[in-house]
Amino acid sequence: MLKVGVIGVGSISQFHIEPYLNHNRVKLMAFCDVNKERLEEKGKRYGVENLYTDYKALILEADIDAVSICTWNNTHAEIAIFALEAGKHVLVEKPLSMTVEEAEAVEKAQQKSGKTLQVGFVRRHGDNAKLLKTFIDNGDLGDIYYAKTSCLRRLGNPGGWFSDITRSGGGPIIDLGVHMIDISWYLMGKPRPVSVSGNTYNRLGNRSHIENLSFYQAADYDPMINDVEDLANAIIRFENGASIMVDVSFTLHLKQDELYVKLFGEKGGAEIEPELALISEKNNTILNITPQIDTLSFDFNKAFQNEIDHFVSCCLDGTENIAPVRDGVQVMRMLTAIYESAKTGREVYL
Repeated sequence: MLKVGVIGVGSISQFHIEPYLNHNRVKLMAFCDVNKERLEEKGKRYGVENLYTDYKALILEADIDAVSICTWNNTHAEIAIFALEAGKHVLVEKPLSMTVEEAEAVEKAQQKSGKTLQVGFVRRHGDNAKLLKTFIDNGDLGDIYYAKTSCLRRLGNPGGWFSDITRSGGGPIIDLGVHMIDISWYLMGKPRPVSVSGNTYNRLGNRSHIENLSFYQAADYDPMINDVEDLANAIIRFENGASIMVDVSFTLHLKQDELYVKLFGEKGGAEIEPELALISEKNNTILNITPQIDTLSFDFNKAFQNEIDHFVSCCLDGTENIAPVRDGVQVMRMLTAIYESAKTGREVYL
C-alpha cells in the first residue's frame, strides 16, 4: 500500500483525490490546505480525518509515503524539496516551479533523495497520447520535424491566483501553454531546445463584464486581480532542427475556442487534439486514418486516473517514470524563455 497525503485541496485536487480513492493499493491518509473551511469540507467529503494547515506538519507528522502537491505555482518547488528531503515520493502539479533555478533545485533534491518525483504532465497519460506514441515509436511518422499547437480561449481567464503573477508566474503560457508545449515536445522525442522567440499581450484583461458566456472561475475569483498576459505565442527551435509553434490565450476576440496539437513527420503526420488522427500516403494517395478505439479525444478523468496509477506503480514497483523531474526542468526553460523573449523583444538562446 502507498500511503498518500494531498497538499492543497482546491479545484484541481479532486483529480488526484478521486483516482487515489479508486486505487486498491493506495490509502489516503491526510489533507493540507491554508483555507481551514475548505480543508474541513474536503476532509468530510472524502473521509480523511488527518487535516493540516501547515504542509510541513503533514509531511513530518502524518504516516505517509508520498504527497500530491496541488497548490499555487509559487509553492511547488518549496514543498517538493521539503517532501523529498523528508524521504517522500512526490507528484507535483504542472508547472514544476516558477523559475529555472527553482526547477534545478528540485532536480538536485530528487537526485539526492532517490525518491520518485513525477511532474503532472497529464496529457502524456491520455489514452490517445499513449496510442499515438506506439505509432511514433514504431517509425510510422518518421522524423518529426514540426509541431503546431493552440489552446485559445475567447473567454476563459479563471481569475484568482491564476491572474496573480506573484502566485502563478504568468497567464496562459504557464497554465495552458505548459500542456501544449509539453505534449508536442514529448511526442517529438524530447529534442534539446536551443532558442525561443515569443510574444505576450495584455490588451483585454479578464473581460469579466461579458454576459451570457460561462467560464471556469478559480475558488478565489476576483475580477479586480489581473496582471498576467491574456495572449501569447512562440516558436521554439531544437538542436535537431525541429520546431514547435504555439499560441495560447485566456481571452481573445475569437469566434470559438480552439484546441489542437498537430505533428508533422517525414513519413506521416498526426493530430492528437481535438481527436486522434493519423495522416499517411500510399500508392500516390494521401490517407486520413482514424484509429478504431473507444474514444479518440482526450478523456480528462481517464488521463488523471492513468497518471495516478502510473505514479503509484513508480513508487511501489519501480516502474520507469514517463514524466521525470528532468523533463519538468527542460519545460521550465522553454516557458521562461518565452517570457524573457517577449520582455526583451529578442530571441533567447538556451
